[in-house]
Amino acid sequence: MRMPAISIRLRLTLGALLPLFVAILFCSLIGVYIINSQIAAQAQDKVRTDLNSAREVYLNEIAHIRDVVRLSANSLNAAKAMDNGDRAALAPLLLTQLRHEQLDILTAVDLRGRVIYRAGNPSAFGDKPLPGRLVSRALAGELSAGSEILSGAELAMEGERLLKQATIQVVATPRAKTSLKVVEQSGMVLLASAPITGSRGRIVGALYGGVLLNGNNALVDKIKRIVYEGIRFKGEDVGTATIFLNDLRISTNVQTASGQRAIGTRLSAEVYDRVLVRKEKWVDRAFVVKDWYFSAYEPILDLSGKVIGSLYVGMLERPYAAVQRKVTCYFGAMLLLGSLLGLAVSGYIGTRLSRPIRELQNLVKRYSAGERGVQIAVTAEDEIGELAAEFNAMTRELTAQEEEIRCLNRDLELKVRERTAELEEKNLLLIKTREELVRAEKLAAVGELAAGVAHEINNPMAIIRGNAELLRMELPPEDPSLEEVEIICRQVSRVERIVAKLSHFASREQKQLGLTPLGPLLDEILGQVGHQVPLQGITVVKRYRELSPELMGDGEQLRQVFTNLILNAVQAMPQGGELSVAAAADPLADECAVSITDTGCGIPRENMEQIFNPFFTTRASGMGLGLSVSYGIVRDHGGRLEVESEPGRTVFRVLLPLGLRGPHAGISPQPELLLS
Repeated sequence: MRMPAISIRLRLTLGALLPLFVAILFCSLIGVYIINSQIAAQAQDKVRTDLNSAREVYLNEIAHIRDVVRLSANSLNAAKAMDNGDRAALAPLLLTQLRHEQLDILTAVDLRGRVIYRAGNPSAFGDKPLPGRLVSRALAGELSAGSEILSGAELAMEGERLLKQATIQVVATPRAKTSLKVVEQSGMVLLASAPITGSRGRIVGALYGGVLLNGNNALVDKIKRIVYEGIRFKGEDVGTATIFLNDLRISTNVQTASGQRAIGTRLSAEVYDRVLVRKEKWVDRAFVVKDWYFSAYEPILDLSGKVIGSLYVGMLERPYAAVQRKVTCYFGAMLLLGSLLGLAVSGYIGTRLSRPIRELQNLVKRYSAGERGVQIAVTAEDEIGELAAEFNAMTRELTAQEEEIRCLNRDLELKVRERTAELEEKNLLLIKTREELVRAEKLAAVGELAAGVAHEINNPMAIIRGNAELLRMELPPEDPSLEEVEIICRQVSRVERIVAKLSHFASREQKQLGLTPLGPLLDEILGQVGHQVPLQGITVVKRYRELSPELMGDGEQLRQVFTNLILNAVQAMPQGGELSVAAAADPLADECAVSITDTGCGIPRENMEQIFNPFFTTRASGMGLGLSVSYGIVRDHGGRLEVESEPGRTVFRVLLPLGLRGPHAGISPQPELLLS
């Protein structure tokens, strides 16, 4: 018996039902998972945001205390009372601020750091307060504020009431670390300090004040009110906030099973390790006292950066778990309904109808993933066959276009690299040329100025010297004015030496070229340098051959260059060190390199670009001409003067053309010769 013919409409309908059933099943399962995970993720993200809001409330409270202390310290009455050391005048001012601003501590100290008046304990004064960091900063003129831990003794000095408020009985808590402490008397205090400035603008004392957080739930209730707006679930607050001293709850609106605030309970061990030990935030599920919460913790640091506690906000997990259960039930009902509808669908027919489309889909994904040359077999002449043929043509066209684009990109990148290299080379050459031109212009301008100054000063200085010498000869030895005349003569001599240096800098004498043996020249300079500057504590190291190459140049000018560099190296080591003079010839490059190295303090990086400028010096007695003159001489000889410096080592390197390629040119230097 033949099966009745099935119309295409029915076949398409039947073929569509099976994918629908699969889609419903798949989407339901994935939807339940995604929605449940998103609910948890969004709840945790909200807690992370709530922690930021709680931190701002906490910091605003510190800022408020800081402003109160600063305004009180800036009061004219406070400054006047501190100037006069008047405790009676301080009392009404500090007591009023203590009560009006609801502070627990407000204390004034003098310049020696001794207490003048405690608003919380007026009978205790004359001692040095124990929160010394804040007081020291305030007496140094700094406004400080932050969280600090005060011991029971410190709190007792500020008032017996504070010690009673700070005392908390430690409660055994599940999941907490083991502890032998049963009573906590230390207190976490929000503290601020400010200097008190007198009438003459000088600091006459300091003022510090703060609020004790132990047993003070106003701040955590304010955080809950601002962040969670009193949201409740089955009669229980959804949002909570807590301040911990180390791992102990000292201020909280988390409740115990009996409905009391959970003050005295302790932090769980896993949160303790993350927040207090490793100084990291905790944003995750956590067991808090008696229930699971979406929780966020962050460490509280004191002014020295030490972890002293943590700030916590959390939302009860049960409301979100109820929402997750409800969503799961809805999706389960939808899945059941879809399953009942899908049982009537013929999987075989739907599979045959969807197979070509799936194959085409897979090829598209493979092509999108980067695979090329994919083709689909055309097995029918219907619409699906036409679609397969168009897909094959499209992939071939796209592959050809991509190959063409890759070729163009390769050519473009090669051209860009070539042009970039050429541009960088030309820019570097332009910068070097510009620097040389600027330096040459400076030397020329300074030379003209030095020549004019020297010429104008010489004549009047000669007259001053002559008259001073006549006056010295005329005065009898016992005349008290003779000493002043001697001072005039010495200062005139000093001015004449300065003018002589200026004249020498401006003269730019013509070079007297000749062959100059480098080794004897350096030996002679090192032998004479001790007559100009003391060499005590300095070790001289020679690293050049006695038969070193000869240089073509002006011997006297080269002597001046090496003398200036060696003197600078010695003067850079006032506490002693090592002076190293080395030379080596490179016959291939036809040049000789002379290196002068010292172990002084080095040249600061910001001065490296200016050391060859005329009149630039860091010594009080120098004129700043030595290096600029040396630079000009080396350049006139066709050489280069280079410098490298770091703390503990400075190297000046003179590179000059060789005058003669002798038999010893380019030979490696002799072993070190140490001279002390």
